[in-house]
Amino acid sequence: MTSQNQAVAMADALTLLLHQQHGIAAAVEELAKWVASQGGSIAAENSLSALADLDLHSQALIDAINTVRVG
Repeated sequence: MTSQNQAVAMADALTLLLHQQHGIAAAVEELAKWVASQGGSIAAENSLSALADLDLHSQALIDAINTVRVG
Protein backbone atom coordinates (compact mmCIF):
# COMPACT_ATOMS: atom_id res chain seq x y z
CA MET A 1 0.00 0.00 0.00
CA THR A 2 1.45 3.38 -0.95
CA SER A 3 1.75 6.19 1.54
CA GLN A 4 -0.96 8.09 -0.38
CA ASN A 5 -3.30 5.10 -0.05
CA GLN A 6 -2.45 4.87 3.64
CA ALA A 7 -3.25 8.55 4.11
CA VAL A 8 -6.61 8.15 2.36
CA ALA A 9 -7.40 5.08 4.48
CA MET A 10 -6.46 6.95 7.66
CA ALA A 11 -8.56 9.98 6.73
CA ASP A 12 -11.50 7.71 5.89
CA ALA A 13 -11.18 5.90 9.22
CA LEU A 14 -11.01 9.17 11.13
CA THR A 15 -14.07 10.41 9.23
CA LEU A 16 -15.99 7.30 10.25
CA LEU A 17 -14.97 7.87 13.88
CA LEU A 18 -16.17 11.45 13.61
CA HIS A 19 -19.55 10.32 12.26
CA GLN A 20 -19.86 7.80 15.09
CA GLN A 21 -19.00 10.49 17.59
CA HIS A 22 -21.74 12.75 16.19
CA GLY A 23 -24.22 9.90 16.54
CA ILE A 24 -23.17 9.25 20.12
CA ALA A 25 -23.45 12.96 20.91
CA ALA A 26 -26.98 13.08 19.50
CA ALA A 27 -27.98 10.07 21.59
CA VAL A 28 -26.46 11.51 24.77
CA GLU A 29 -28.24 14.81 24.16
CA GLU A 30 -31.61 13.08 23.74
CA LEU A 31 -31.03 11.03 26.89
CA ALA A 32 -30.01 14.15 28.81
CA LYS A 33 -33.26 15.85 27.79
CA TRP A 34 -35.27 12.85 28.92
CA VAL A 35 -33.38 12.57 32.22
CA ALA A 36 -33.96 16.28 32.89
CA SER A 37 -37.68 15.89 32.16
CA GLN A 38 -37.78 13.09 34.75
CA GLY A 39 -36.25 15.32 37.42
CA GLY A 40 -32.64 14.23 37.11
CA SER A 41 -31.14 17.65 36.59
CA ILE A 42 -27.71 16.76 38.01
CA ALA A 43 -27.40 13.68 35.79
CA ALA A 44 -28.56 15.76 32.81
CA GLU A 45 -25.91 18.39 33.58
CA ASN A 46 -23.26 15.67 33.76
CA SER A 47 -24.40 14.34 30.39
CA LEU A 48 -24.20 17.81 28.86
CA SER A 49 -20.69 18.13 30.28
CA ALA A 50 -19.79 14.89 28.50
CA LEU A 51 -21.17 16.44 25.30
CA ALA A 52 -18.71 19.29 25.66
CA ASP A 53 -15.89 16.71 25.76
CA LEU A 54 -17.28 15.02 22.64
CA ASP A 55 -17.33 18.38 20.88
CA LEU A 56 -13.71 19.01 21.85
CA HIS A 57 -12.70 15.56 20.61
CA SER A 58 -14.70 16.07 17.42
CA GLN A 59 -12.68 19.16 16.65
CA ALA A 60 -9.46 17.21 17.22
CA LEU A 61 -10.67 14.55 14.77
CA ILE A 62 -11.57 17.23 12.21
CA ASP A 63 -8.11 18.76 12.56
CA ALA A 64 -6.47 15.33 12.14
CA ILE A 65 -8.60 14.55 9.08
CA ASN A 66 -7.66 17.84 7.48
CA THR A 67 -3.97 17.28 8.25
CA VAL A 68 -3.98 13.81 6.72
CA ARG A 69 -5.98 14.84 3.65
CA VAL A 70 -3.81 17.90 2.95
CA GLY A 71 -0.45 16.45 3.95
